Amino acid sequence: MPGRIVREFIVHDARLRWPVPPSLPGELRGQRLLACERRGKYLLFRFARGTQIVHLGMSGSLRSQPADIPRRPHDHAEWVLEDGTRVLLHDPRRFGAILWHPAALGPVEDTHPLLRELGMEPFDPAFTGAVLHAALAGRRQAIKAVLLGGKIVVGVGNIYACESLFLARIHPACPAGRLSRRRCERLVQAIRDTLGQALASGGSTLRDYLNASGEPGAYFQLHAAVYGREGEACPRCRAAIRRMVQGQRATYYCPQCQRW
Repeated sequence: MPGRIVREFIVHDARLRWPVPPSLPGELRGQRLLACERRGKYLLFRFARGTQIVHLGMSGSLRSQPADIPRRPHDHAEWVLEDGTRVLLHDPRRFGAILWHPAALGPVEDTHPLLRELGMEPFDPAFTGAVLHAALAGRRQAIKAVLLGGKIVVGVGNIYACESLFLARIHPACPAGRLSRRRCERLVQAIRDTLGQALASGGSTLRDYLNASGEPGAYFQLHAAVYGREGEACPRCRAAIRRMVQGQRATYYCPQCQRW
């Protein structure tokens, strides 16, 4: 898509997490897409007039499709490019979003309310154990809840938080401020290792999700050490994996390997 002109942007169903702005077709018509970038889980389509913010939610996907193939149910919007290529946003659960940030309001990462408070990218070399340790100082909230909050580091969702904490040997209910710098360094590396393995495996998601090639993105879950494995033997010490609920989210951990 980068470098191509958007001949037309069509909204078939504006009912996503937030309604698709009705002004978007006019904003994008005839505009060249300068770049496709990412911040956290938000896709950023850069145009001279502003940035289109796209979020895939829990079940969304973007697909390129020939002009002669009819759109499917839950195809909410499509970008028609100058050569006739169609790119469609498919989102059965409607948790995704398509928003617009005008260039006149300033850099989208710094000024848009959905992006300006996001934490560091997990693969950023600046995200270190020392930085994490300083950010956690004095926090009484459970470390898993802090990871899910996304204000210190982004991309560590529920599955990956469970797996990272297991790899780092940290109890998910441990108050974040109690982690030593050494344990923070271990956690940073565990987050990178977990996300790296998940990316290499094709990701992990809901059962009804299909990626851009039409394949399910649940491969990493097949290799998870603790997530979804309540009662099974810990791969490290053979103790029974336990499940608890934190903030209405299921947490899986090993009571032997993960201590405060």
